[in-house]
Amino acid sequence: MSSILIVTDAWHPQINGVVRSLERTAEELEAMGIRIEFLTPQIFKTLPCPTYPEIRLSLTHRGIVRRKIEEFGCEHLHIATEGPLGLLAASAARKAGQPFTTSYHTRFPEYVSARLPIPLSWSYSWLRRFHNSGNGCMVATRSLEQDLRERGFNNLMRWSRGVDEELFKPYEGSVLPEDLPRPIFMYVGRVAVEKNIKAFLDLQLPGTKVVVGGGPQLETLRREYADTHFTGAKVGEDLAPHYSDADVFVFPSLTDTFGNVLLEALACGVPVAAYPVMGPVDVIGDTGAGVLSEDLREAAEAALDIPRDHCRKIAMNYTWAASAQQFLDNCIAARDLHNARNFGAKAAE
Repeated sequence: MSSILIVTDAWHPQINGVVRSLERTAEELEAMGIRIEFLTPQIFKTLPCPTYPEIRLSLTHRGIVRRKIEEFGCEHLHIATEGPLGLLAASAARKAGQPFTTSYHTRFPEYVSARLPIPLSWSYSWLRRFHNSGNGCMVATRSLEQDLRERGFNNLMRWSRGVDEELFKPYEGSVLPEDLPRPIFMYVGRVAVEKNIKAFLDLQLPGTKVVVGGGPQLETLRREYADTHFTGAKVGEDLAPHYSDADVFVFPSLTDTFGNVLLEALACGVPVAAYPVMGPVDVIGDTGAGVLSEDLREAAEAALDIPRDHCRKIAMNYTWAASAQQFLDNCIAARDLHNARNFGAKAAE
């Protein structure tokens, strides 16, 4: 396979795991000699997504999306998101008989139900039809694969994630104010209701709680939790030393499918405290690099005793090169499946 077009509704200026994963995968594939193209909202007129204005909803139609797909002339089509562009690209591909894969990055039904009174069954029914219409749906973890299979999703393929071990590593010194009492319990990520950050901020813990990130809840939480240190959004070389400054990384989310931030924290030598749910169960599990408990305070305090070099060692099991190869293998397998089905259909005529 020599070229892949990735269609995604999640793109810059968003800062999230979907965007970072797609960018790093593309970099690795290009280093392998694969041409990677992106179809994103940046070339269309857009509207902000209600309750999530960083996401831009593309204003276009299937004919235009189909022409764009043809112009790129790529051998395989991968649809990364279930937004307007993803839906239109899937519709165009089905009409043209073109094989495509999808990926399940976000527990969208749970995110919707956190904001609107929409039953989970309705959202999952819609997502199932979308993802089952392709030739393969990529998922990051075993527990997500099991959950979706039980909900009727087909052709599931594993696509794990990686971490930049050169950027995310232990750093000397401190980037946080020196007067913050230790230990430092840190959250990194989008500051939004679906991340369940209040479960962390309400904990009775020694030292200081630190929140690194931006989002719609940031100003509200700043007012409500005056004893918490909020840094705002940090990226790249500015972000990594913040991880390294923490004594424990606290991950309160109940809805993430993986949590790239878990690997970034571990790579910086920081143990993890989290609930025993999808994502932490797969990344931390029984590795000894964190503590999982329904009592998040208990997990956070127990994680203080975990050696930092062990956390780094566990993170080094995840590389972006391996992730990209897995992605490429899935695309090839999906294309072969499509061709085999077409051959079988013609032979039966």
